[in-house]
Amino acid sequence: MRDLERRYRRLLHAYPLGYRRARGAEIVGTYLDLAEPGRRWPSPADAIDVVTGGVRERLRAAGAADLIPGVRLAATLAFTTATALAGIWTAAETTAGQVPWVVPTFGPFATTGIIVWTVWLLAAVVRCLAPIRWTRMTIGLALLLSAAALPVGALAGLPRPPLFVLVPQATLGLLALAMPADPPRWHRLVPLVVAPLATLAAAHGMVERNTPYRSGEWGNFLPRAGVALLLTAMLTAAILALRHDTRGLWALLTLLPPIGLLGLYPLSEITADLVGASYPDFQVATATAGIVVILSAVTLTAAVAARRGARPARAGTVTAAPTAGACPTCGR
Repeated sequence: MRDLERRYRRLLHAYPLGYRRARGAEIVGTYLDLAEPGRRWPSPADAIDVVTGGVRERLRAAGAADLIPGVRLAATLAFTTATALAGIWTAAETTAGQVPWVVPTFGPFATTGIIVWTVWLLAAVVRCLAPIRWTRMTIGLALLLSAAALPVGALAGLPRPPLFVLVPQATLGLLALAMPADPPRWHRLVPLVVAPLATLAAAHGMVERNTPYRSGEWGNFLPRAGVALLLTAMLTAAILALRHDTRGLWALLTLLPPIGLLGLYPLSEITADLVGASYPDFQVATATAGIVVILSAVTLTAAVAARRGARPARAGTVTAAPTAGACPTCGR
């Protein structure tokens, strides 16, 4: 148990110092009591639970406790966007036969991405019918398949979706893992309604224009989706702000990375022009994606710091211990 206790105490560094001093022993003792005999490492669920509780407590100490509800709202919007895009790409995959030149295909579909998009559409169904853990497992499977598309395509010589499609989808998926467990029923139904509509609209548009999946026209959907997500987040933030609710603002700031990555292709073209590259190759796209993520993280961090600076600090105070009766893990 000494190794396990030491490792739990290391995880406690996610909490502010004052909180660790006040409740650290109680938190560790609780996890040790619940651990099965012989365990030497904290379980993944316990590790996530401790770290999440620590982050939540740090945000509360910084006066940004409402960031967590904002992240959950952003996760809901990200999941809806991801399922809508999965519907669009599912329609695109079925237009492989329209390509006027000979290119490799994955059976009757354009690429192996059809497997990824099918799992994403399945996640919309699971979200409507099953507990949140099953939704997260389905999203996790979609993320694993997205990551596997690159090495499998290289090793087996199979066509895969472009990285400009996979990267923003994966970013939306990672954020979607933070969805709330018990939202209103209509929240669960929205992705299930949006995804089929997006599939039908995309299929109709591609048939009308005779646009194959890999002709380059696919890049137009992503910036439009990014603009739509940005406008939706801004409208949500404005409506909530009228009720003195800051969740919408935090959701907007949290959504900046996926919004930026949805416009990765045009942004990479700008970067290529700036560095003198002839086209946005892998290095240029990677650098552009890194810049988008870093700038988004800096913006969110600055917002948290500004929120903390706006709070009147009491002289000589440290992070407060939780109130009596609060949960020793999350501080609620």
